[in-house]
Amino acid sequence: MMRKLLLLIVSFIPLCSLANVYPMPEKGSRLVGDTQIHVVQQGDFFQTISKQYNIGILELMASNPGVDPFLPAVGSELLIPTQMLLPDVPHKGIVINLAELRLYYFPKNKAEVHVFPVGIGRVGRETPEMVTKIKARIPNPSWTPPASIRKEHLEQLGEVLPRVVPAGPDNPLGKYAMQLSYGDGSYLIHGTNKDFGIGMRVSAGCIRLNPDDIEWLFHQMKYGDDVQIINQTVKVSAEPDGRKLIEVHSPLSKHENQRSDEVTALSSEIVNFISNAKVDSFKANDAILSQSGLPKDISVTRLTAEL
Repeated sequence: MMRKLLLLIVSFIPLCSLANVYPMPEKGSRLVGDTQIHVVQQGDFFQTISKQYNIGILELMASNPGVDPFLPAVGSELLIPTQMLLPDVPHKGIVINLAELRLYYFPKNKAEVHVFPVGIGRVGRETPEMVTKIKARIPNPSWTPPASIRKEHLEQLGEVLPRVVPAGPDNPLGKYAMQLSYGDGSYLIHGTNKDFGIGMRVSAGCIRLNPDDIEWLFHQMKYGDDVQIINQTVKVSAEPDGRKLIEVHSPLSKHENQRSDEVTALSSEIVNFISNAKVDSFKANDAILSQSGLPKDISVTRLTAEL
């Protein structure tokens, strides 16, 4: 049902995107960006808004629970999730956090980070976690769908896929692709020829970007550059100003019928963080249950401490 809903949302929207670039935070901090407020205008719906801010549609839905993605009330205010904690991994090259459906690019010798929404592998064809490198950069790529994809396409859509789809407007890889050295080299970071799947789980395992985003990123990367794909559902930070922050995303479903509001698994490091005397356990629990994808201040306030 959700996939059909999103298929309707993304119909008939032009291809466009703008990079989200943030200065790197001060030493000891992991917080970048600011949460923005969007006032809904006549004709707005979640796909047009996500395009305007270059964010994923699922993260916009998570940040605004209960809002109709087709008909948000005109004049109402929506939270735009353009503030985030950086992933807890080395900040170099490309870092993709599957739980966020976001790609982080950390350019060399620049104190900034570029953040893009991405499409990732659907249930049954999950994008694997990996530490790898760029194996090849391929402009105007052709697509050779494996036998399993051709069989699936025939069964589900009744259409026969060719063994090779040449470069051009009918190629689902778009105009640019970067091959990863992981495994047999079948995983790509690529563009798209359709305005569908960015910020969603719809691919056969590859990473999909908006056309403008992949074109820019393609020209920044070179052979051998680092790529890390992780799955950090919960991120935390002890900020230099004393705040304790947590950011929680919905876990990726492993089955089609799995509930999207399943309980978030917590590592021992996260448990130790929220067990700190300076963390308000009620705030932490609320953040873990809401899974809003927004950084939340879970610090103990002076009033709470006095009580």
